[in-house]
Amino acid sequence: MTGKREVGRSVARVDAIGKVTGQTPYPGDLYPADALHLKILFADRPHARVLNVDTSAAEAIEGVHLVLTSADVPNNSYGLVIPDQPVLVGPSSQPGADVVRTTMDNVAVVVAETEAIAEKALRLIDVQYADLPAVFDPFEAMQASAPQLHPNTPDNVLAHYEVRRGDMDAGWQAADVVVEGTYTTTWQEHAYLQPEAGLGYIDEEGRVTVEVAGQDAHEDRRQLAHALALPEERIRIIYRAIGGAFGGREDMSVQILLAMAALRLDRPVKALWSREESIKGHHKRHPIIVKARLGARSDGTLVAMEAEIVGDAGAYASTSTKVLANACLLSLGPYRCPNVSIDTYTVYTNNIPCGAFRGFGGPQAALAAEGQMNKLAEALGIDPVELRLKNILREGDTLHVGTPLPAGVKIGETLQACADARSALPEEPGKRYGTGIAVGYKNVGFSFGYPERCSALVELHGGAAIERVVVRHAAAEVGQGAHTVIAQLAADAVGVPVEKIELDMSDTATSGDAGSASASRMTFMAGNAIRGAAEQALERWQDEDRPAVGEHTYRPPATTLYEPKTGKSEPNFSYGYAAVAVIVEVDPATGFITVHDVICSIDAGKAVNPQQVEGQVEGCIAQAHGYALMENFQMSEGRVQTAHLSTYLIPTVLDMPARTRTVICEFPDPLGPNGVRGVGEMPFMAYPAAVAAAVANATGVWIDALPLTPDRVLRALHEAADAVR
Repeated sequence: MTGKREVGRSVARVDAIGKVTGQTPYPGDLYPADALHLKILFADRPHARVLNVDTSAAEAIEGVHLVLTSADVPNNSYGLVIPDQPVLVGPSSQPGADVVRTTMDNVAVVVAETEAIAEKALRLIDVQYADLPAVFDPFEAMQASAPQLHPNTPDNVLAHYEVRRGDMDAGWQAADVVVEGTYTTTWQEHAYLQPEAGLGYIDEEGRVTVEVAGQDAHEDRRQLAHALALPEERIRIIYRAIGGAFGGREDMSVQILLAMAALRLDRPVKALWSREESIKGHHKRHPIIVKARLGARSDGTLVAMEAEIVGDAGAYASTSTKVLANACLLSLGPYRCPNVSIDTYTVYTNNIPCGAFRGFGGPQAALAAEGQMNKLAEALGIDPVELRLKNILREGDTLHVGTPLPAGVKIGETLQACADARSALPEEPGKRYGTGIAVGYKNVGFSFGYPERCSALVELHGGAAIERVVVRHAAAEVGQGAHTVIAQLAADAVGVPVEKIELDMSDTATSGDAGSASASRMTFMAGNAIRGAAEQALERWQDEDRPAVGEHTYRPPATTLYEPKTGKSEPNFSYGYAAVAVIVEVDPATGFITVHDVICSIDAGKAVNPQQVEGQVEGCIAQAHGYALMENFQMSEGRVQTAHLSTYLIPTVLDMPARTRTVICEFPDPLGPNGVRGVGEMPFMAYPAAVAAAVANATGVWIDALPLTPDRVLRALHEAADAVR
């Protein structure tokens, strides 16, 4: 066997046995005998100034080792894009760090012998607040009368993107048909298997070490080094098994606080959130409202599109500027249109912060883009697939941001594969069945000027022949199978069986910066980095250097942010493509929707591990199914109302579509290792819009707000019936 045969084969996952036998530790399983317990006091109010924090009663309790407040934080700020979030809110020399802006702000930390003692001490901390005016609606937040939540953000607008292309007046004059819609989405909870947990300690080399579940170990290290005012080499991040992430583990949770406590006490410190703490304490998917118009000639040719997109960032930036930049890009869908006007606003409110979540602004934008195309197809009497194929982006076509898609554009072929695999619509008297189709595309890799890179190290060991290959890489294994695919790509690059690959993963002490396990990027980026490292190692092997070591940092083509006023940009260096078709049944008496059949075609470029591609598609459909139909996250004046899985419903196996099928297309990406594209997010782009189209097909009523819960569907059906009476 040679390594070349390892790519394209469904090899067993490298983490399978440890996980199914329970031998693999998750962060919550780390429990040294001398570990102390850390608990956090959350603000639980949306907007207030902290006047004083009295911890004396808490410190007097037997078994309490440490109480931390804002005065103990060397640099009291952190954040992925903008360091606008205090580590601990309270009286501070740093401007703005004494202001609570959301209920999830951390005010104090207790470290004690037991969790019970820590919780008791939290209740004795006396915090004096002066409540401030708050704002919870992004449209109200943009008014001059609204409270300004951060300095230098007038009208609470964190970012405003403008895209202007062509002549809008001429475009609307050329339109024979115009469709309009306002598309509304709400928050979504990541609901990963294990809530936030971790262990902090000082390792044998004196490094402040945090073992945790995250998505970007080196970014975690950078933020800890900043907050603790330490050199990065004094910080070590290790990722244990991760029970799901989906973007929810990009932001800090317990990492900085564990590091602070371990550094002060020189003892292991453990944290484990409850499900309620997790739901209340980490960021969500952005609620986004899209007001859109789309015009076309009678033959279906698009001539004009305009949209206003408003996203609720919540109290802090997180990745909101990038999420809304993505929504701006994807709001037209993967179509040609000569005249485009888009205004996109990222707005601060006193709600829980919003950040990365599978799809990263794409599902919200695609609901609008694909909803408009389906309405247009209905208005023109044109088959929805035919309409799409008439306008779909092809090789060399220019995006509405003024630059062409990178080479390897096969979204039309991916859509056709989905259409060809569709099932016939059932016909049963008295039942309302409907079918819907949608298509989506999304970036692979970081966008809009981010300095993208990924490092890998490969060691070749042996005598006359290569006996083992050690791959050192910081990629997070968040359940997507990244470590298995990395082993396969390394075997291919070196030319050995996958059994000879040994992985040393997710430890900043042994691996260079790999970037985040997000943006559907890890297979693409890691594969290119490993290939470069393997080439170096093989050259040194030929020179009889033992062990032969190669280290390489892959840097893809540069991208650019939107130009002011025009929106011109080169947003991404690679894309992934997917199409989804569904068959639903709608019960007009209850509004309940049953999804009977799902077909998803996905362009993987090259399926390194076909079984894992199918797993990613099916997992993505499961999450998108919840977003489309069930997951109705509620906040009232900044306070979470659905803080348990009994009130926030996610799909169980009994809620899933009766049948989900995957069609793997392999149209190589010229830049991808072995032609690989990312696949983990792409089905999410299309699924909610396909379900909404199928519901309209079944009932004759368009519902442009998610989730499509029975009460919302029933209300829409009654309103439509009343309107024709």
